[in-house]
Amino acid sequence: MLIVMKKGSTPDETARVCDAVRAIGRTPVTVVIDGREAISVAAGNPPLDAGRFEGMAGVHQVVPLEAPYRLAARDARPRGTAITVGGRTIGAGGLFVVAGPCAVENEEQIVETARLMKQAGADALRGGAYKPRSSPYSFQGLGPEGLRLLVVAREATGLPIVSEAVDESSLDLVAAQADIVQIGARNMHNGALLKSAGRLRKPILLKRGMSATLDDLLMAAEFILDQGNGEVILCERGIRTFSQHSRFTLDLSVVPAAQTASHLPVFVDPSHAAGRRERVAPMARAAVAAGADGVIFEVHPDPDDALSDGRQALVPGEAAELIAQLREVAAVLSRKTEVAR
Repeated sequence: MLIVMKKGSTPDETARVCDAVRAIGRTPVTVVIDGREAISVAAGNPPLDAGRFEGMAGVHQVVPLEAPYRLAARDARPRGTAITVGGRTIGAGGLFVVAGPCAVENEEQIVETARLMKQAGADALRGGAYKPRSSPYSFQGLGPEGLRLLVVAREATGLPIVSEAVDESSLDLVAAQADIVQIGARNMHNGALLKSAGRLRKPILLKRGMSATLDDLLMAAEFILDQGNGEVILCERGIRTFSQHSRFTLDLSVVPAAQTASHLPVFVDPSHAAGRRERVAPMARAAVAAGADGVIFEVHPDPDDALSDGRQALVPGEAAELIAQLREVAAVLSRKTEVAR
């Protein structure tokens, strides 16, 4: 917040405003802007009430500078949020890799993929039991049976599972089985679903809407945080632009921007953005180089016969190679960070 004093305001009036700022536990910083004295007050909790200062003698204008997302803002937790899943920490400087098929199709498919991804060094298994699709005639997922098969795969490998809830009716079912509940791009603006997810005590992977700004994404996260669930992971999955060479445009610049604006971990999904498997690995490596806390991508043992998004799914051998590459990129970044310190 910036409290701008009137031209000709007295030192006593400025001092009284500063005292009022100190009275609520903040530190006033006096600056001069365009010849006017102004008092800068840092963001924090509880949020500042502009009306408290607007009527004070000598005050010309109060300019709110705080982000509208109070709980998601970096100021709310300057050191960042760390989330523990399956014994691994998300958001503490390491790299968390999630791999698996777009949709759970049968037990053999999901268990085989889980075992191969476990051997490759993945940290979690993704798999859709419920699938929001652009066409009502496309495969919509196995529902509760898909969740059961994901649990079978977790029992066989120990990998935590990530799966999407598509509405409030599926949320409780997914939350009862999955280790991380995904809210997809189509539901980023679904306030009722976000609030319900906020009442869970389980990590939420929140994907950016395909036409959403960073502020839109952080405000969506705010719905969850406001209900008491502090374990939110932001996920960039590509946005719609005029580009025709990819399914979506993967906005990797949002990774450092989100990490500056917010304390929440940031993942990247290169599969949905690329739309073609040969482009997934380069974009995944670029995501880690940009500083992403995690990467989530699609793998299928037989992509040509996949019931959902097979064109963008890696085969297990390609996925294993990619995971090794991602670890290498993360290690290089970590060494450079240590040297810089």
